[in-house]
Amino acid sequence: MNNGYTGFSGTELRKLRSLRSPYGIQRYLDDLPYHLADTAWSPRRVLLEKTAHCLEGAIFAAAALRANGFSPLILDLEAERDTDHVIAVYRVDGHWGAIAKSNFSGCRFREPVHRNLRELALSYFNLYFNMRRERSLRTFSRPVNLARFDPLEWMTTEKPVWFIVNYLFEIHHYRLVPRRIAKKLNRVDERLFQAECLGRVEK
Repeated sequence: MNNGYTGFSGTELRKLRSLRSPYGIQRYLDDLPYHLADTAWSPRRVLLEKTAHCLEGAIFAAAALRANGFSPLILDLEAERDTDHVIAVYRVDGHWGAIAKSNFSGCRFREPVHRNLRELALSYFNLYFNMRRERSLRTFSRPVNLARFDPLEWMTTEKPVWFIVNYLFEIHHYRLVPRRIAKKLNRVDERLFQAECLGRVEK
């Protein structure tokens, strides 16, 4: 990771590298307050503001992964009658894991135990629901290497990084749940609903 093209200061790079591992990055994200503003901050802005939401957390995690020797990959989880969820993904010994910032308890870190990205995406299914308690996860994208956006300075720009979001809208997503099964899904029960909403930030 060359400081000449990333734009990070030495202090910022040392901070990212101090997180050391995917789990260290997740712990840092967990310590940041979740916010609900309609923003798309770069990782530098997240370091400055010390807060993030789902999208910003995933993009920050991708930059931190890159600083620690991984590829800066994100993946989009697409939902029905619900908001999408963006996660940073990484690979260890051929198995996939994830880092994520979420307003829900279970939609965050995944250990690298998943043999493929479909397995990883499915690990979020039972915990992914809307406020009507409907299980809403339907599709997942291929992984996106954010290095493709280096010319736009995605890691350090002061401008919003909506270009990443627009790209996620454009790429192919793979269906997780057949439509005929999706129509018959049960709603989550009270116990799971309360567990997932523990500490949830609301407007």
